[in-house]
Amino acid sequence: MLFDNLFGLVRVVIISVLAYALLVFVLRMAGKRALSKLNAFDLVVTVALGSTLATVLLTQDVAFAEGALAFAMLAGLQWLVSRLSVASSTFSGLVRSQPRLLLRDGAYLERAMAAERVTKAEIDAAIRSAGFGRRAQVAGVVLETDGSMSVIGGSDGPQDLLVGLSE
Repeated sequence: MLFDNLFGLVRVVIISVLAYALLVFVLRMAGKRALSKLNAFDLVVTVALGSTLATVLLTQDVAFAEGALAFAMLAGLQWLVSRLSVASSTFSGLVRSQPRLLLRDGAYLERAMAAERVTKAEIDAAIRSAGFGRRAQVAGVVLETDGSMSVIGGSDGPQDLLVGLSE
């Protein structure tokens, strides 16, 4: 059978329009972070929003108002955690990962690579993507909090952005 009853189809259409509009509104209120490159915490919240949206759309047992409250709570909690992370480095350390140095002055940092489960081939690919042909040209490769790799070219001067990164 294609559908159980006409009411179910009409409900999905109406709830879809309302939930979509609410989701756009909530994401706009949540700010740019909600739609930027995601760190692990932001990704979990985004997946939870998508799961909530699907539940509201397809489950008749969940009222639209309950779904709207769930959207608002998830976005509000993400905002609160972001604010607390900015205000407290201790709190930030609990909910957010730290960047990790994987290569320094052309040499792989094997322990850091093993801890982050990153291969030499992945580091080499990041170096090539940054336009370098040799590892020796690179002062450092950093695994950022969002999972991307930053490549910092070598030079004669000090590399300020590499200081203090864990290896």
